[in-house]
Amino acid sequence: AGATNTLRVLGRQAAIPVFVLDVLRGFAAVTLMSLMKYSPAVGDNLLTIFKLLAVVAAVLGHIFPIFADFRGGKGVATLVGSVIAIAPSVIMLCFGVWLVVFILFNYVSLASMCAGISFPIFILASPRTHDNIALIIFSFLVAILLIWTHRKNISRLRAGTESKISIFPTNGKKPDVDITGSNLRGEYEKDYNDKTTEKR
Repeated sequence: AGATNTLRVLGRQAAIPVFVLDVLRGFAAVTLMSLMKYSPAVGDNLLTIFKLLAVVAAVLGHIFPIFADFRGGKGVATLVGSVIAIAPSVIMLCFGVWLVVFILFNYVSLASMCAGISFPIFILASPRTHDNIALIIFSFLVAILLIWTHRKNISRLRAGTESKISIFPTNGKKPDVDITGSNLRGEYEKDYNDKTTEKR
């Protein structure tokens, strides 16, 4: 599950709509909650809390989907869509961190974790959000959650077995996943068949 795994298995054409829909899911959850601002009983602080609860619900729903045996993605794209609706300037800075790390190392997982860790830093540094206690606490929880959901990726990074995703070949070698069109579907099918044979 998730846009990255879809890219690895099915390629770019399938991954792009998955990513867009995941982002829209998070954005829609927060945007719908924003309608509560028209209620006189809901102040700014309470509205922020409701928005953050919407983010939590959307992200947890992505990580633990009921209709997929509670086995979903990492929740990064849904989280991005949610935060865009809350603090768009901060998410752009986080995206900048993600892009730099991705270009330098070609690991989506590493880029996502670095962006997640930078999130509370940017929240604290932004004049618009540095005094919002609920958002600050939320940002640290997000950073912790992203590290937790990427714990298997961390193990693969340490072992040197994490798949790289690159736009261009490196040193004349084809990257693990080329987002210009090729994918690893054949390799994944081979691995699956090999594991099935071993079990038999």
